[in-house]
Amino acid sequence: MNYSVTQNGDRTTVFLTGDVDLERSPEARKVLLDTVDQGQNLVVDMSEVNYIDSSGVASLVEALQASKKRNLNFSLTDVSEPALKVFKLARLEKVFDIR
Repeated sequence: MNYSVTQNGDRTTVFLTGDVDLERSPEARKVLLDTVDQGQNLVVDMSEVNYIDSSGVASLVEALQASKKRNLNFSLTDVSEPALKVFKLARLEKVFDIR
């Protein structure tokens, strides 16, 4: 997994690419939670995610919960088909704001 970050005012977009799996999800978790800790609304672009496992999903859920606690917006955008399948299997497409 690789990631890049762009900031526009009070919104930060994190672009995730590749596999968000057990080996790489701690890095994703750190960048997402660091963004929330900075008081930034967070958009996660998942258009280039090839694979996501439960640890990757857990990182996203944790960032969503942290955002809610701080009254920040959190959304997923351009979710790739493989990642969307995982969200639908876990019925998380109703939990996340997916655009």
